[in-house]
Amino acid sequence: MKFISSLLLTSLLSCVLGLFFPWWTIAVAGFSSGIFIAMAPWKSFLAGFCGVFLWWGGLAGLIDVKNDHILSSRIAEVFHLHGNYFLLLLLTALIGALVGGLSALTASLIRKKSQTA
Repeated sequence: MKFISSLLLTSLLSCVLGLFFPWWTIAVAGFSSGIFIAMAPWKSFLAGFCGVFLWWGGLAGLIDVKNDHILSSRIAEVFHLHGNYFLLLLLTALIGALVGGLSALTASLIRKKSQTA
């Protein structure tokens, strides 16, 4: 139950913060969920990773579908992905997910350290 709560909190905070602030606020969202919901560090990383992955992947996919994959196909050519827009969207979601997961892991380790001190 904590895992799903943390995943949803990370996704929701990423969504809300992303409306008003720069892209890197996904780290704040992951960190916040890691601080507020106590879990094992690896579970916290996984919740932050999956929460941001789902949000960023979904948002990038929605934007991509709205413009008929034109921009993502061209950018995929620039990155030598042979016009594979899906691979570009996956790469985008993975980069965001790593930021969210590592920030949640950091918060979980800080919380664990402060409880033992």
